[in-house]
Amino acid sequence: MLFNSSTQELEEVLLMEETSDTDTGKAQLVVFNDEHNTFEWVIQCFVEVLQHKPEQAEQCSMIIHFKGKAIVKTAPKNVLKPLKDALTERGLSVVIEEDKD
Repeated sequence: MLFNSSTQELEEVLLMEETSDTDTGKAQLVVFNDEHNTFEWVIQCFVEVLQHKPEQAEQCSMIIHFKGKAIVKTAPKNVLKPLKDALTERGLSVVIEEDKD
């Protein structure tokens, strides 16, 4: 797969989704780079689990590759928990970081 955009351009285009819920505390789903998952697999996981558009999933995977990690979703922690579990079951390195604000 060929990528023609710089990391900075990808960060500018990346869309962070916000999900409203009764839980007012926001958290972030962070995915880390690893040496065993392919770009294609990570993109497929983001499309199927996070409902990202293929372009957004590709951008997230590139940021993870070049920066070592990326926030792929922002929502209340109770919304992120099942998404984290699903991505972890697929072999991705994922954590939930609570918003400190």
